[in-house]
Amino acid sequence: MVDNLALANPLGRILDKDRNDFTRGDILRLVAQLGIERFTFHYTGVDGQLKELKLPFGSLARAERVLAAGERVDGSSLFKGLVDTANSDLYVVPSYRTAFVSPFDARSMNFVCRFLGRDGAPASFTPDNVLAIAHERFKKHTGLELHALGELEFFIVSERESDSYTPPRQTGYHAAAPFFKSGDVVNEMVRHIVQITGAVKYAHAEVGFIESLRSDRAMLAGRQAEQHEIEFLTKPIEEMGDDLVLARWVIRNVAFRHKMLATFAPKIEEGVAGSGLHVHMELVKDGRNVMTDGSGKLSGEAFKLIGGLAHYASTLSAFGNTVASAFLRLVPNQEAPTRICWSDANRSALIRVPLGWSTTSDLARVVNPAEPERYTDDRGVQTVEIRSPDGSALVHLLLAGITTAAEHGLTAPGMKELAERTRITGNIFTDPGLLTKLEALPGSCVAAARLLGERRAMYEEHGVFPREAIDYVIKLLLKEDDEFLNQNLSLMPAEERLTATRKVMHKDLDRH
Repeated sequence: MVDNLALANPLGRILDKDRNDFTRGDILRLVAQLGIERFTFHYTGVDGQLKELKLPFGSLARAERVLAAGERVDGSSLFKGLVDTANSDLYVVPSYRTAFVSPFDARSMNFVCRFLGRDGAPASFTPDNVLAIAHERFKKHTGLELHALGELEFFIVSERESDSYTPPRQTGYHAAAPFFKSGDVVNEMVRHIVQITGAVKYAHAEVGFIESLRSDRAMLAGRQAEQHEIEFLTKPIEEMGDDLVLARWVIRNVAFRHKMLATFAPKIEEGVAGSGLHVHMELVKDGRNVMTDGSGKLSGEAFKLIGGLAHYASTLSAFGNTVASAFLRLVPNQEAPTRICWSDANRSALIRVPLGWSTTSDLARVVNPAEPERYTDDRGVQTVEIRSPDGSALVHLLLAGITTAAEHGLTAPGMKELAERTRITGNIFTDPGLLTKLEALPGSCVAAARLLGERRAMYEEHGVFPREAIDYVIKLLLKEDDEFLNQNLSLMPAEERLTATRKVMHKDLDRH
């Protein structure tokens, strides 16, 4: 039996079946029952955006063939700069477990697809398969699974409807209506994402609020911007990659239908919080979280995971921060990291260990002493979080890099000791001695590209990341030509600097 709740997967409710057990026969029955006219195949291109292929059908025989055999696509267009045109044909084959009726087209049943090559095997150069290969290797060499969740931070840009109930600058965190006015729109986004992925933990207003944007772009100038966050529940890391890309697609479409703009750009205004894509990880064995020991303290495996993330952190910027404006967000003394370190609570640290109900999950009995039933959660939920990535991230490659780092942490010597050396307490920016001992993250796309080129063997040595993927990312970063951007901006008069900064922040605002 599946949960018969309002936000449960609608197809699962109709079939009374978990989505992981969907079969081709189930899909065909739903096609007839729901009056479906077309399938829409989704997959992620080299730019990190969700793509689609519409496949109408006039017979169940045609529908069955599409479900069984997939369709062919031009890989040289989807992965321009990554694959040669001589090896460009790919199959896209639907994963039945991902089926959903489009919230924007009731006659379309949509799927996330995998790319297969001419031989019928997964195409090793596509980012989704790089992530899947990385996780398979991780499981084989550690005996564990790596689960992850993402925090999608974004701004909703809209026409100003009222000057009343305007929140003060940088005070929007968890703001309620009427101070934040897009709550109904966010509810719509969340409803669709939950029904499609089943993986939303919560949504809330974030710190950033801009009463009136200043911009050379007519689509932005004078408009209001509210920052929001949707945080997910943990899933196997390759599934989370697809869920994050799907969620961004939903968020953008809902905003567009309300004549608004949703942007995940790293920074849209100086002095206003930027938008990160924080990623939490947990180690799982036999369905249980193994991040803590019996006393509620971090386990040895968790320390090794942190060590692996610290070892790889500087090169992960190449996948997680891909535009120049990313490095206008990653500045000292903000809740964004610039040095490689970790902490239990410090939000300016690169890696953070958030509260995880490590000693009790029955906190409500403190507040509700009349509650007669005890609640226990034997699975566990403790995670560690990496805070440097942002909305410009190449999601699948970022998560593949994190998976590679996690495997290194759990299998290479000295990773627990590295975690112990990089642990900090307090504000690192008030301790100059400590600050000089901690390795800095790259300060520009060009610096990140250079570092990835120097350390590419960390990703290529086990055959997880193809050489072509690393070459592509390096070229992408170098195009930003931002090595001296912050230095040049600092030399400008104030108004000229603000104008130049906005041009950098807004040039790709509707693409990220």
